[in-house]
Amino acid sequence: MDKLAYIAMSGAKESVLAQVNVANNLANASTNGFRADLNQAQSFPVMGKGLATRVFSLATTQSANFKSGPLMSTGNPLDVAIRGDGFLAVQAKDGSEGYTRNGELSISSSGLLQNSFGQPVMGDGGPLIVPPQESVEIGRDGTVSIRPMGAPESAIQVIGRLKLVNPNLNEITKRADGLFEKKDKSLLNSDASVTLESRTLEGSNVSPVEEMTKMIELSRRFEVQIKMIKDSADNDQALDRLLQG
Repeated sequence: MDKLAYIAMSGAKESVLAQVNVANNLANASTNGFRADLNQAQSFPVMGKGLATRVFSLATTQSANFKSGPLMSTGNPLDVAIRGDGFLAVQAKDGSEGYTRNGELSISSSGLLQNSFGQPVMGDGGPLIVPPQESVEIGRDGTVSIRPMGAPESAIQVIGRLKLVNPNLNEITKRADGLFEKKDKSLLNSDASVTLESRTLEGSNVSPVEEMTKMIELSRRFEVQIKMIKDSADNDQALDRLLQG
């Protein structure tokens, strides 16, 4: 394969993958606590005979934009937003522990505290179960307190504490299900320095305007790369005609 066509093809492939990530960001512009995906590609020389005069692009480890999203007051006692750095620990569908900024919580029919994706919220000893109650409150430190059914207003009972973690952002990666985890798959310990804002939700940090601008730029880049492939084919055909003549 001609080197020009090869490098143009590799660039076109990465442009398409980048458009997929941008489309995913736009689709999650209203998802609470969502962290926008960042696209990264690195240039590598084309190996083979002759001089290393051309390079191709290769996607590197995908990362995320960890900038905080806007805070929105909801008045719901189960809604929490993390102030500053930190994550909320939840249980993924495969049973593993993952970390999220989505603090839109609810109580299932079985009493399980879960987020808006149905993922159980972890306490210091596992998923938190909320007994039947008149009311529930979540403190700044993640402490979950309830007033049991039929109990007077002064009878407040602490049933557990949300597992809040604060990892080094260079040590975590985003999974396919949108949760974060440590790159070495190990579990994070609770961090008492992480604080919550009750009755508040953190919105997505996606900027639709920026993402649309990226989409237009990537689309134009893809068109240029496809034109380069066509030009390479045209050059090969012209060379064939010269050799035949």
